[in-house]
Amino acid sequence: MSDKTQLVQNLFTAIDSKNADDFVSYLTDDASFAMGDAEPVVGKENIREAVGGFFQSIKSLSHDVGEIIENGSKVVTPGYVTYTRHDDSQLTVKFCNVFTFVNDEIKGYDVYIDLSRLYA
Repeated sequence: MSDKTQLVQNLFTAIDSKNADDFVSYLTDDASFAMGDAEPVVGKENIREAVGGFFQSIKSLSHDVGEIIENGSKVVTPGYVTYTRHDDSQLTVKFCNVFTFVNDEIKGYDVYIDLSRLYA
């Protein structure tokens, strides 16, 4: 298993535990994070705030990553994520993440997902 693959697996563990501090520990200080059709958030502190707010808006989440595909500085992770809302109802949707690495940190993090039903 490569270092990038291990880092991405650790990142998913941080996400599924709703730990915003651990989440941003994998990012460069000037990282960019874009989820769905939302505007990108730039900078580790801004990302921590945005992700922390998202984590508070749901009860829990769990990722099922199909495979981790590496190509140079890019890592792609398709899969499914199940969100549990505060009323205990659940929604499972497909996602695909594209990570851009600089050395051993993530500088670009794009989440391709349709969240339109999450808060419906």
